[in-house]
Amino acid sequence: MHFVYIVRCRDGSFYIGYARDPRARVRVHNSGKGARYTSGRRPVRLVYSEACESRSHALKREHELKQWPRKKKQALVRLGSDRGPTRVRPGFDPGQTTL
Repeated sequence: MHFVYIVRCRDGSFYIGYARDPRARVRVHNSGKGARYTSGRRPVRLVYSEACESRSHALKREHELKQWPRKKKQALVRLGSDRGPTRVRPGFDPGQTTL
């Protein structure tokens, strides 16, 4: 299984990434050995993950989410947390809903 995940950093910013195991990846981020972006913004907390059918799809989705404005990412995180850690279907676009 492949996942796209979003973590919220200590400063409130979001980091979006791809992983086979998002929870393990968060542990790596919090150890300081993850992405350079998160190393200075620890601790990070997993706020969203989305299952994808393939690595290719996960990487495309990661790129798509990174292009979204912050407000749209916040909506996705909010909707995802209402449904559990990995509930929002791949390809879901909160920009299509009214907030």
